[in-house]
Amino acid sequence: MSQKKRQYRIAVIPGDGTGPEVIREGVKVLNAAAAKHGFGLDTAFFDFGGERYLRTRETLPESAIEELKKFDAIYLGAIGHPSVKPGILEKGILLRIRFELDQYINLRPVKLYPGVECPLKGKGPEDIDYVVVRENTGDLYTGAGGFSMKGTPHEVAIQTSIYSRFQVDRCLKYAFDLTRKRNKKKTLALCGKTNVLTYVYDLWERAFHEMGETHYKDIKREYYHVDATCMWMVKNPEWFDVIVTGNMFGDIITDLGAITQGGMGIAAGGNINPEGVSMFEPIGGSAPKYTGQNVINPLAAICAGAMMLETLGESQAAASVEAAVMNVTGTKLKSLAAGRMGYSTSEVGDLVAERV
Repeated sequence: MSQKKRQYRIAVIPGDGTGPEVIREGVKVLNAAAAKHGFGLDTAFFDFGGERYLRTRETLPESAIEELKKFDAIYLGAIGHPSVKPGILEKGILLRIRFELDQYINLRPVKLYPGVECPLKGKGPEDIDYVVVRENTGDLYTGAGGFSMKGTPHEVAIQTSIYSRFQVDRCLKYAFDLTRKRNKKKTLALCGKTNVLTYVYDLWERAFHEMGETHYKDIKREYYHVDATCMWMVKNPEWFDVIVTGNMFGDIITDLGAITQGGMGIAAGGNINPEGVSMFEPIGGSAPKYTGQNVINPLAAICAGAMMLETLGESQAAASVEAAVMNVTGTKLKSLAAGRMGYSTSEVGDLVAERV
């Protein structure tokens, strides 16, 4: 009896600037992977972003979140428009989707591909291959705080870091499980600041060791202060396997990691709800100055598509996309920088799709 064809519904948000260009190539590669590995993709496109906001003055329509819940995953290009004040689209679209769909994990692989120039002296692909698990719904990003006497010489601004044990535990569980699944160094490092942030990271550290001792005795546990983590990410990236941390520190160290793997042109991320709908995106932003020129690097968007396939359970397809990207970086591209790749945006998409 023939197996029923696997079919996935994907909500595509091309977004702003060069977002539509990189997403176009990502969808091209995803369709090639689907054809090769015997599953179907139904894509529905949404125009959420700066142009829509300028036209309608709404970031997301009221029905958007309920509509997005009906999909298997969300594929996002970029949010950020030069004519919209910073923060409006990010809070109104990105943070709202993350919080309302409870995408409590931000997953950022830090992996140097063959042929990609690394700014770290003497480091190659064998040295940089780890993952950062960033808690994605708590910390300073919850919006708790405010102003007092705003605009006066005595103005006070407060922004509060908030974590519940529930939030910490579910993030740690994901990180421990991922460390076990990767099966590489089997080492999970907690990145915190227990010597100064003595409440929030005391909670993280206690939960970390309790969970490890009770359920993950096969996983080695390490703790690093965030400042030491940054130094070692530069000096000894080969030490790391999986790092787990809170929202604020995660935001900072993942961008440092992205530079060590060759920059924003290759860095992909997932906003993951393991029990619900997850969203995948290139990290580099909308790069409006390159809009419409067909010169932007689409590899980060393509890698985000591979992450999406992995999370949907299509591990073989995800691996074939990553292998194709590694082949292209190792044998074809002169650079990852926009306009200096030696190929156009659409040609890079074609190269990867052909190799898939």
